[in-house]
This record gives sequence, structure tokens and C-alpha cells, in this order.
Amino acid sequence: MAATASWQPQEEGFNSICALLQHQISPSSDKSQIWQQLQHFSHFPDFNNYLVFILARAEGQSVEVRQAAGLLLKNNLRTAFNSMTPAYQLYIKSELLPCLGAADRHIRSTAGTIITVLVQLGGVSGWPELLQTLANCLESNDLNHMEGAMDALSKICEDVPQVLDSDVPGLVEHPINLFLPKLFQFFQSPHASLRKLSLGSVNQYIMLMPAALFASMDQYLQGLFVLAHDSAAEVRKLVCAAFVQLIEVNPSFLEPHLRNVIEYMLQVNKDSDDEVALEACEFWSAYCDAQLPLENLREFLPRLIPVLLSNMAYAEDDESLAEAEEDESLPDRDQDLKPRFHSSRFHGSDNAEDDDDDIVNIWNLRKCSAAGLDVLSNVFGDEILPTMMPIVQAKLSTTDDETWKEREAAVLALGAVAEGCITGLYPHLSEIVTFIIPLLDDKFPLIRSISCWTLSRFSRFVVQGIGHQKGSEQFDKVLRGLLRRILDTNKRVQEAACSAFATLEEEAAEKLAPHLEIILQHLMCAFGKYQRRNLRIVYDAIATLADAVGEKLNQPTYLDILMPPLIAKWQQLSNSDKDIFPLLECFTSIAQALGTGFSQFAEPVFQRCINIIQTQQLAKIDPASAGVQYDKEFIVCSLDLLSGLAEGLGSGIESLVAQSSLRDLLLQCCMDDDAPDVRQSAFALLGDLARVCPVHLHPRLSDFLNVAAKQLNTSKLKETVSVANNACWAIGELAVKVHQEVSPIVMTVISCLVPILQHAEELNKSLIENSAITLGRLAWVCPEIVSLHMEHFMQSWCTALSMIRDDIEKEDAFRGLCAMVRANPSGALSSLVYMCKAIASWHEIRSEDLHNEVCQVLHGYKQMLRNGAWEQCMSALEPPVKDKLSKYQVLVGTII
Repeated sequence: MAATASWQPQEEGFNSICALLQHQISPSSDKSQIWQQLQHFSHFPDFNNYLVFILARAEGQSVEVRQAAGLLLKNNLRTAFNSMTPAYQLYIKSELLPCLGAADRHIRSTAGTIITVLVQLGGVSGWPELLQTLANCLESNDLNHMEGAMDALSKICEDVPQVLDSDVPGLVEHPINLFLPKLFQFFQSPHASLRKLSLGSVNQYIMLMPAALFASMDQYLQGLFVLAHDSAAEVRKLVCAAFVQLIEVNPSFLEPHLRNVIEYMLQVNKDSDDEVALEACEFWSAYCDAQLPLENLREFLPRLIPVLLSNMAYAEDDESLAEAEEDESLPDRDQDLKPRFHSSRFHGSDNAEDDDDDIVNIWNLRKCSAAGLDVLSNVFGDEILPTMMPIVQAKLSTTDDETWKEREAAVLALGAVAEGCITGLYPHLSEIVTFIIPLLDDKFPLIRSISCWTLSRFSRFVVQGIGHQKGSEQFDKVLRGLLRRILDTNKRVQEAACSAFATLEEEAAEKLAPHLEIILQHLMCAFGKYQRRNLRIVYDAIATLADAVGEKLNQPTYLDILMPPLIAKWQQLSNSDKDIFPLLECFTSIAQALGTGFSQFAEPVFQRCINIIQTQQLAKIDPASAGVQYDKEFIVCSLDLLSGLAEGLGSGIESLVAQSSLRDLLLQCCMDDDAPDVRQSAFALLGDLARVCPVHLHPRLSDFLNVAAKQLNTSKLKETVSVANNACWAIGELAVKVHQEVSPIVMTVISCLVPILQHAEELNKSLIENSAITLGRLAWVCPEIVSLHMEHFMQSWCTALSMIRDDIEKEDAFRGLCAMVRANPSGALSSLVYMCKAIASWHEIRSEDLHNEVCQVLHGYKQMLRNGAWEQCMSALEPPVKDKLSKYQVLVGTII
């Protein structure tokens, strides 16, 4: 330690920094001025030495100043520690360790936080004194030292648990092996803080499961059982968390004790501390996901269901109760506006769906209980109804104001089990829906909002009833009820009604057409009165309506209601206003729905998208010249709206593209290596333009093809799978339009597609489908090139083709298959069984000429394979495949 002794603080520097820190913690201080002064001090190489000195030794200063020094030191060390001189590094480390036993808890805790940062940066190998000091403190029997060391250790376990479960030079075993016995010992400490910290530390290793914990599992479980009824709520919460994690990671540990654990969790699910009850409540979903025998849980359902229902009522301190009183006239606060995320355009079969069930944003006991009931209903189905329904009916039968929360919880329960118990509820659904409809007009806003959500959960049933008079009348009542609530004066109800209506729209689709006028009148009235947060949900409801009814929207009566307010808003928002994002998304759906009917609005919309992309591309390089800060989401939304225009207008977009700089802007976006979501949307637009106006891509065709091929040849394919998916699709769309002109890049693309098809089980389904289709399209336009290599990919390619549903893209791929076989019949011989399975995957080939081509291919192989070889090939096929192939015998003769 001799090297550290030479550094001593100068009194002037010490006083200046303490004064600055005192100023920093003052609420009225000028933060920017303080920041500038701190920047000035940070240029001194020993600034961090002063900070650790103030934390560790400046006992004449207030604890707040010393703590502020420590927190500043922590932030500085993240970036500066590794570049500091070894002597200063050593000084900081040596000053921190004694702080673990400091008399003040805040000093101990701050030191523990800084120590954890140093362990994150350099592990424990280069700091042997740390492990020794922690061990000594834990053995000291001095509460301050034990707490300080335990606090630091718990933070290390939380942030970098793997560091203690790895080899350390000079130690015979991993550090965690040495600490575990002491941690278990602290489970029985008389001090709640030590029980909490030790249990929390061990819990961090459930996921990693080091050998030492695995070997000590019985001791750990016994410790948990001892702590299960601890007087400290924080300890009981950690016991519950341990059981939940154990059942998620390795349920076999708990199997011998399952009855006791379930009994315990049932009891603590009613704990007076909501956080303990919430942690216990997580257990039921985890149990159902763990594939454990359901019998163990089944017998507890009559006791568990009432607990969940009881916990589904709003707690007195629930934030939603205060928010629910917010009238629409109250302006939105900035914190009310949640961050929004635009999903880039995706061409394929498995783009993720939004979870529309999250009606409460903050996770709490009520929400967790409803989610648990939902999971149980999906696992046990109608078995839970005999217990649940009498309680729900009793709650719903109350009418006084004091019990409104019970009624609300009952409506929530019906919505929670709507999916899992649909069979048992089905005979009574008409009655249930009839009962809920009047609740849409309840005096309590949270009953109105939950009724909207629960009705949306029964949307499928409500829509199915349209075919008969009673059902049609009920649909009409639900529709009008939700529309009334969309115009509610309460913000929370507006939000719930709009979201519920969007769900109904998706389910009803074109069945909404007869009601379009009244729907549009309500939505546009809401559009005129909603504030910013809920306005986003109206945009979504309008877009969902356009997607649902499609071209039925293209009537002058409807457009006169819909378009003027949207265009007025469009003109009101600037190109740098983020409120334009949901409007761009909304226009995308409208353009696709109206088709050529959108052409009267297209020119200004198209031009504005071009302007936004140009401005943002300039802002990326030179924000000052652009006049705005770069935000890639403006580009993504604009590209997606241009895709919507291309899809809606078809070749009608050609004149707009011809007079614009879109081609070069698009190429720039395709080459944007910093932003995968920009590239994803850019390749989607490239494919859409290839379909409708390929001639305008022609001058840069080879550039587009090369940059698209590059997306498939990347070591980071799994991270950028959506970009690769769209690029792959775009190459196929270009190939079928420009034919032989893709030949220079055909082999480059094929060499990327083949490994994708050969590793199909590891990659996303849509990328596999698009790869199979694009390979087929390239084979169709350049069979003489692709067929030379077909034996390398026929098997995996045909397997992928057999998974694709019947459509025009699959037809193109099979044209490629037939073209390759004609060019090189022997190339497919070794994969003939796979090819037959791919052909049999068709439900029906609608194109007569392709049907005939496939017949000729089969006939050709039958002729080629003599001496029983054809029959041998056929015998390797499953009976259903043979049945499917029999339809091609018209031109082949008897195949089977």
C-alpha cells in the first residue's frame, strides 16, 4: 500500500469540491453551471481521488455531501477507471474497503455500489483484498461491518453474479462456494436486514445454478421454509420470489414439497402486504407453465379462485382510481404520453401481434390476479366455473355505491376467462353480454371502461351472432354502446372504448360495412375532441377500420366524413412533429383500403413523405442545415406510407415516382447500416415498387440487387432477420419483373439462401418461406445458372416449399422448380421423394399451365426411372402424399 500513501488532498481543492457538491445537492442550484464546473474539475487526474477521500474520510462534511461525492465517483469510474494510473486505482480501492464498516448506512451503501461498478469493470481477480475484506466483515459479528459487506455482496450478486461463480487465481474454488455457507447462516440472523440481503443474494443464483447451490439445495429449501413466515415483509417477498424462480428454472427441486409450497403460496397470496401477495400471485402462472402435474393444483382451485377474485378489486391506493377521475377537459401531461414504437413494414407470415389485453399499464396485484385467472382458465378450462361463477354473480348483484369495486372486479373476471372458459360460458354468453351492455352507461367510469374491455373479449361471439335476428340486434347494441363510450367525457373510458372497438373491428371486418356512416361520425367526432394521448388510439381505430372494410370505404359519403379532418390535421403538423407518426400510419391503412380511390389525395401525401425523408437524411449529417434533429422514425413511417401508396394505387403511383427523387433516396435508405428498421422498411418499399413500376428502379438496378444480397450474407442474420426477410422478398419481386437482368447476382444470392434453408429450424418461419420462394423465382428466370447447383439444395428447398400455403408466390417458386428440372433432370434424382412431398403440399394448383408442367415433371421421372425404381420411390411416400399425387395421373398415367 506504500504507493497510495504518497497521495494527499490539497486543502484548497478539497474545500472547492465540497462546496460544489454542497451546491449540487441544493434544490435551487443552477444545474448547468454546476455541470460545467464539474467538467472543469474532471480534467484533473486526481479528481476521483478527492471524491473517494470525501466519501471515506470527510467526517466534518454532511452525509449528503459525502454521498454525492460517492455517486459522482461511481459515474466517473464507469468511463475513467481503466485509463487511470495504477497508483490512483489502488488508492481508490483501498479507501473504499474500510467504508464497508462505516457508522452511517448511506456511506456503507454508496461504497457497496461503487465496489460493484469496479467488479463489473475488472472482476475480482485483480482485487484479492476485496474478497478477503468481505469475508472478514461477514465473520466480524459487528452489525455495521456485516451489513456493509452483505450490502456490497448482494449488489455484486445482482449485477454480476457470474463473477463469483468463476475461477479466481489463488483460490482453490469459486468464490460463491466460500460465501454460500455464510449466506445460509444469515438466513437465521436476528437482524431482518441480513436475512433479506443474504436470501436476495442466493436467489440471484437460481438461474445460473452453480454446482455449490445445486449440491446445497436441501439446505436452501429448508432455509426458505424457515423464512416463509418471517416477520419482515421484504423477506417473505423474497421467499415467494425464490419459489417462483425455482419452479420456472427446475421444478423437480420442488416436486417433493409441492403440496406444502402450494399451501404456503395460497396463504401468502392473502398477505396483508400487497407486494408479498403480488410475488406469491406470480406462482400460479409459473406453475401452469412448468408442465407439472395439474392434479396437484386442481384440488386447491376451490380455495385459490376466491383469493384471486378478491385480489382483483381495486386497492384503495391504486393510481388508476385517481386517473379515472380525469375529465377530458384536463390537458394531458407530458408523462401521460407513453413512448410509441412504430413497427417497420414486414412481408411474411409471422409478424408479431400486439397484445391488446394490457388494460392497466402498471403491474400490480389486481392485474397479476387477473392474469393468473386467465392462465388457470386456459389450463383447467370450464372446471373453474362452478367455483367462480357464484362469486361473480354475487358481486354483480350488488347495486350500492360502496360495492362498485366488487362489481368492477366481477366484470374483469368474466373478461379474464373469456378465452379459456368459452365452452362452458357459451350457452350463457348472450345473457352475459346482455347483462354487461347496460354497464357501459354505469355512473362509475372504471366500470364503464372494464365493460368495454370485457365486451371486446367476447367480440368473436358477438360477431358470429350477426347471422340471425337476435344476434344481429345484440351486435348492434354492442356496437352503439362502444361508440357512445368513445365519446365519453372521461379519458380512461375513451381509451378503453377505442381499444375495445378496434378489437371488434378486427373480428367483424367487412360486416361493419352497413354501419360505416355512424362509425365514422363517432370516430371523427372523437378525433375532434380527444387530447394527444387518446388521439393516437383514435388513429389506430380508424386504421383498423380501413383494414377491416377495405374498398367498402371508397364511397364519397364516407370519404367526406373521414378525410377533411385528417387532411386538416396533416396540414397543421410540421415535418418534425412526432404527432405526425400515428397520422402517417393511419394514412398507410387508408391508402391500402381505398386503392385507386386514394389517388385524389395521393400527390401531396407522396411529396410530403419524400420531403420528410430528404430532411431527415440531411439531419443525420448536418442537423443545423436541416433545421431538425435526426430521428429515424420519421423515415421509417414515411417509407411505410409510400409502401401503402404503392400497394393502394398500383401502377397509378408511377407518375409520382417518375417526377421524384425517390429512387436515389430509397437506395440511401437500403444502405443505412446504422438503422436496421430503416433498411427493413426500405426493402419492403423496394419490393412494392418492383411490383408496380420496376422501370423506375432500372437505372440503379444492380445497386439495389447488390445491397439486398448483402443483407442475406451477414454474421448477424438472427439480429437483423426482418431486414433479411424483406430484402429476400424484394429480390424475388425484382427477379420476376426484370428476368435475365438479375443473372449477375443470382449465384451470390443462392449461396446465401441455401445455408438459410439448411438451418431452417433455427430461423424465423417467414425468412424460410421467402428464401424458398425467392430461390424458386431466380430458378424460374435463370434456370440454366441455378440448375447446375440444384443437388446441393433440393432437399432443404423442397422441405421449405412444402410448408408454404397455396398462393401466387408459391406458383412462381414451382415454375422455377419445373424450369430447373427441365434444364437438369438428374440434379433432382436424389431428392425425388422430397420433391414429391412438396408437390403434394398443394391443396390445388389453380394455374392450369403450372398444373400441366408439374404433371410433365412427374411423367418425365416415371419414364426415366425404369426397373421398379419409380415404384420404389413411391413406396417411400406416406399414404396421404400418394393420395395427393394421384390427381396428377391425368397426364402421367398410373403413378401409384
